[in-house]
Amino acid sequence: MKTEFAPSLLASDFSQLKDQIQLVKDADYLHLDVMDGVYVPNITFGPGLISSIRKHSQLPFDTHLMITRPERYIKDFAEAGSDILTVHLEATDHIHRVIQLIKDQGIKAGVSLNPATSLASLEYILPELDQVLIMSVNPGFGGQSYIPQMTEKINKLNKMIAANNYNCKIEVDGGIKTYNLKEIVKAGADIIVAGSAIFGAADPGKTLSEMRSIAADV
Repeated sequence: MKTEFAPSLLASDFSQLKDQIQLVKDADYLHLDVMDGVYVPNITFGPGLISSIRKHSQLPFDTHLMITRPERYIKDFAEAGSDILTVHLEATDHIHRVIQLIKDQGIKAGVSLNPATSLASLEYILPELDQVLIMSVNPGFGGQSYIPQMTEKINKLNKMIAANNYNCKIEVDGGIKTYNLKEIVKAGADIIVAGSAIFGAADPGKTLSEMRSIAADV
């Protein structure tokens, strides 16, 4: 399976969103980080912005909800144009119910784990998931450094999925650059989220292409 890439819009120039989106039109997804200022310290955007940019991109919208009690807003984000909704296991009391709410909207469901959250917490919901998002930094801000212990976590999750033949992708988000990409892909990452590495580059499209080449060599 080829490695897929999801540039994170959080790292883009918000004064030029339409143009910024076009710079990464050859990506596999557009990653949208929604933060509420409660679950994480930062505040970003909501369904309104997602709806407004939907007409400017053909990419699947990979929406990552870093919000408390995400079950309150599943329908809103689905109707805004999200193709995948990923929620934090730590942000809701009834994660299985939230997964079902997402699937009831006819879109894909993912669960995200913070760096300190054990993979054991996924045991009874993994068969229901389309993807698991491993946070390789603590959520809330872009531009952080990759936590090295997450490579082992990715590898263990990859083995869990393979052993049970689950149809679930592994997405990794946080601190991924050209110099550490190879080890992350080798560990089992299927989808790479990259924010500052792509949008912070002089030529985002060229950097995306370079990252694809690195991943393809693994």
